[in-house]
Amino acid sequence: MLTPRRLHRAALPIAATALLATAATACTSSGGSGGSDGNQRLRAALAFPPAQAMSPYGDDAVTLSRLAVVEGLTRLDKNGEAKPALATAWKREGDRAWEFSVRGNTVFQDGSKLDAAAVARSLTAAQKASPKPRVLSDTTLTATAEGAATVRITTKDADPLLPQRLANPSLSILSAAAYGDGGKVNPAGHATGPFTLAEVNGAVSAALERNDTYWGSKAKAPGVDVKFVADGTARANALRTRDVDIAEYVPISQASLLGDGLVHAFPSARTNGLSLNTERGVFADPAMRAAAREAIDSRALVDGVYEGRADTAEGLLGPGVPWAAGLRTAPTGRAKAAAPAEVAKTKEIVLATYTNRPELPEAATVVQQQLEKRGFTVKQVVRDYAQMEADALAGKYDAFIQARNTLLDTADPVSYLASDFTCDGSFNITQLCAEPVDTAVDQAAALAGTDARHRAEMTAEAAILGSDALVPLVHERFVQGYDETRVQGVALDPMERTLITADTRIG
Repeated sequence: MLTPRRLHRAALPIAATALLATAATACTSSGGSGGSDGNQRLRAALAFPPAQAMSPYGDDAVTLSRLAVVEGLTRLDKNGEAKPALATAWKREGDRAWEFSVRGNTVFQDGSKLDAAAVARSLTAAQKASPKPRVLSDTTLTATAEGAATVRITTKDADPLLPQRLANPSLSILSAAAYGDGGKVNPAGHATGPFTLAEVNGAVSAALERNDTYWGSKAKAPGVDVKFVADGTARANALRTRDVDIAEYVPISQASLLGDGLVHAFPSARTNGLSLNTERGVFADPAMRAAAREAIDSRALVDGVYEGRADTAEGLLGPGVPWAAGLRTAPTGRAKAAAPAEVAKTKEIVLATYTNRPELPEAATVVQQQLEKRGFTVKQVVRDYAQMEADALAGKYDAFIQARNTLLDTADPVSYLASDFTCDGSFNITQLCAEPVDTAVDQAAALAGTDARHRAEMTAEAAILGSDALVPLVHERFVQGYDETRVQGVALDPMERTLITADTRIG
């Protein structure tokens, strides 16, 4: 789920102001700065402004990651596997303990040294944060330094996904100077990434400077001037007029107007699905859920709403999870669909979705028509997501259309399966509580081996699809905007954590 963010002006930390006094001017310049091609500052239009003054413990952590400001002990490859970052190696000791070797000869952007104590301090601060980062909502970490180069991390329960968990942007490693009174955290100038956050102008703009002390390959661009532009059409227009070099999340309605040279669609880990209320109302009957599933025509949604820039739904996990298709098995335990005549006897159902993702209201209209063709009587409710989440989680809608990131916080779908479809799931809009599903998800979560866990996750997918609690609609493709003849090195990341990298440049 892409959680909406409220626009507000965050107070600018004094330390960040001192780093770059002129960034605001640079951010509003349509011509950019930095000289000839190959050494120009990048100009980017991002969709979501800072919601917590760039705190790493909320949604802003993803923004910091997408701008190549912060790093964790690990990073993720395209398959979601943990790879070295600020840790060069790790090993597991028993069920609950791990040892990580900290990268040597590395300094923070403020010049202080990266060592095991700094890593332990950052992870401890994240664990104690209030509210706690979502990635730690289902676990408890204890990090201790063992010498200068080794960090020992123990978890309350066995956590085979800890290396993937530590790649989450909310568990980025920052210097001691980042941590202020009252739990406040300021990453500006205190992270390790190839770009330093130099200025934040509330919900309007930000400026980044190249980190010349970066431990890896130095950034090819001298800096990045960022505008926060919530309106998708405005982002597309800024790209069209070359006011920006990169515009993220171009709306489908604008993509065809910009043309293929400016838009780049690629598979995402998001599945847009129709969640059916299994606890009460019409869809408490499995036969009615099966009838709703049979009514849905995914291809019509791909062609009509997404203009071909999406993939037809094959399951919970789409092309953005590249290993899933080869391991998929048929749904298990499906009920026989109710006949149209029986469907026509049911009471009116409430179909809800939200406005924050521009394609969803249009998708809801098409889904309403498909359900009504099957015999259902449908009332539609469409509002801002912030006004709907509590009711959706409380089961107040019969059906709810949402876009859901199936890789969530650990880059492994077991977190998504557990939160959305188990009896104790924290985001269970379908209200599903089925022993076969819980058992299958628990078995997957307990497995340390990647291949075995993936196979178990597909067994769980088959059980969930068999319940018809969620009807997959389409698998989204992300559409990022940039001129491929001018801009090089933009990351097209299905997990949404990377956009600008050290390699991103003009020319």
